[in-house]
Amino acid sequence: MASHSDTLVVFFGATAGANGGKLGSDERELILLVWQIVDLREKQVGKLQRRLVKPDTLELTDQCKEETGLTVDEICKADSLDAALQQFQQSVSAEVKALGRSSYTLCVDGPLIIRQVLHPEASKKNLVLPECFYTFVDLKKEFHKCCPNAGPVKDLTLPSMLEYHKFTYFETVKYKFESGACSKTEAVDSETVIRARGLPWQSSDQDIARFFKGLNIAKGGVALCLNAQGRRNGEALVRFINLEHRDMALDRHKHHMGSRYIEVYKATGEEFLKIAGGTSNEVAQFLSKENQVIIRMRGLPFTATAQDVLGFLGPDSPVTDGTEGLLFVKFPDGRPTGDAFVLFACEEYAQNALKKHKQILGKRYIELFRSTAAEVQQVLNRFMSTPLISTLPTPPMVPVPVLAAPPFLPTASTRDCVRLRGLPYTAAIEDILDFMGEHTVDIKPHGVHMVLNQQGRPSGDAFIQMKSADRAFMVAQKCHKKMMKDRYVEVFQCSTEEMSFVLMGGTLNRSGLSPPPCKLPCKRSASSLLILRAPGERPGAPPTHSPAPTLAYYPPQAHAQLYMNMNYTAYYPSPPVSPSTVSYFAAPPGSVAAAVAPQATPLLPQHGALVRMQGLPYNAGVKDILSFFQGYQYAPDDYNSVLQLSDQTRSLIQPKEWLCL
Repeated sequence: MASHSDTLVVFFGATAGANGGKLGSDERELILLVWQIVDLREKQVGKLQRRLVKPDTLELTDQCKEETGLTVDEICKADSLDAALQQFQQSVSAEVKALGRSSYTLCVDGPLIIRQVLHPEASKKNLVLPECFYTFVDLKKEFHKCCPNAGPVKDLTLPSMLEYHKFTYFETVKYKFESGACSKTEAVDSETVIRARGLPWQSSDQDIARFFKGLNIAKGGVALCLNAQGRRNGEALVRFINLEHRDMALDRHKHHMGSRYIEVYKATGEEFLKIAGGTSNEVAQFLSKENQVIIRMRGLPFTATAQDVLGFLGPDSPVTDGTEGLLFVKFPDGRPTGDAFVLFACEEYAQNALKKHKQILGKRYIELFRSTAAEVQQVLNRFMSTPLISTLPTPPMVPVPVLAAPPFLPTASTRDCVRLRGLPYTAAIEDILDFMGEHTVDIKPHGVHMVLNQQGRPSGDAFIQMKSADRAFMVAQKCHKKMMKDRYVEVFQCSTEEMSFVLMGGTLNRSGLSPPPCKLPCKRSASSLLILRAPGERPGAPPTHSPAPTLAYYPPQAHAQLYMNMNYTAYYPSPPVSPSTVSYFAAPPGSVAAAVAPQATPLLPQHGALVRMQGLPYNAGVKDILSFFQGYQYAPDDYNSVLQLSDQTRSLIQPKEWLCL
């Protein structure tokens, strides 16, 4: 089809739902095709042609019936879309040939009929559209560019535009999505980016491009988002070539991909670069091979070599350029992560590779997924990024006093604390400090408390002590629902009393405070609690001193009796350090202990520790436990008081020495 033809085919259409400016926004099917041939050379208009189309869903809205005058009975007798398009092509070709022409230009009254209706519907029904529908002229838009003084565009009619036919811009629809790499330094217009949510987890960039069929996505403009565990979270950022295509994409909000509806929202260029942008030359070189299908392999043995991967994929799925088409993902220190990306020259090879999903390599099964250039960048960025730098200044290199027990938390009602809820499970103290930004200067020393769950893993909660209630209020106002990594975090102002309840195993929710649970009768055959007592202490009595902390944050002296009766499987806060660059010693090691001993003496009146042992064998006895601690060179005869608790037995032996862990 020639670019500047003297023959125009003016094309119109209608759907079973909304028409006009909302054409295609409700995902309804085509029911009517209308076209007319215009001979610009002779300035003649041909006969108006129309074809009815039978949709899969035989239902018309009242608006459609009013605007088109059609009824359900009429469209029931019509042909399918595929047959109607063939009739259109045959009719136009015959009429153009009768005029003695060999080419024509397709013109439309706005791009919606082509971009929002015809291409999406043909894609869903796996129809191949005639080539003429990939290049067209938006008649009114083009006429207004050529003749800005000709009057409002909405008042123009087809005969009034026959005097002008110097078209300068032909709109095109891309045949397929082009993958490619994106640099962190690239400028991305925020008016061209959207966020799509609710995608099937196995969706590829080509699937997303198919959902937006008819709209032109920028090269490498699909970025699948990953969660904290490196798995897809059902979201993607999509970058279009201009604002017009972005706005049409927003009109596909809640359109369907298979049986799922997809939510479409505005996004920013910064968000896109955060996901898709990269700086690695290795990745850029890997992705420089165009028109390649990318497959992600996950769960590889750490000892797997390139030859092992090639042998696993086999001869029916050859990798592009052999080992050059493999990219192993590694940690900054060079250790393998178990992930790799593979390039294939065509869809057939990729399909053969995907058939090996969950087959065994070595002693592990391997997962294979379709991937994208943006996912390659994102995975590499995740593993190769350096730790976040604390926003607080680095403390001077002087001896730090040893904290034998965490500082006492006074249970006051002053609301000078904030609670962070919904933290990513991979969040560290550095991430929290970066999240709080300029407000980190208002955090009390040792004021960051991260709460762990029953399994000792991050629970997604953290408490932060601020210097005043006003500072806490300001943080809650400015940081509430701010993004940390790929999640938004809720920030609430609270009191020290509320914080202490949660840190001791209680709960804080919309229903209010719930106190820490009491110690219930143990249902296990053997205990996981071992108490070491000082000489002269009475068995069964609580220790007369606070335990020194091990790696968990145990209660200070004021709460020792409460914690003796508390269920220790509730919450285990981490050591309250802020930032993590400040040293925190569970026990003074070597010369450091000697250096700080004079300072620490007033703070370290205690000589023992409460040790909790999890996972004991059911038949474990006292001798087994003492044997477990044999490495500390304390013979069983040297103990003065070791108490093992269980639901059936309570064994007691008398040591002469105190063991401090």
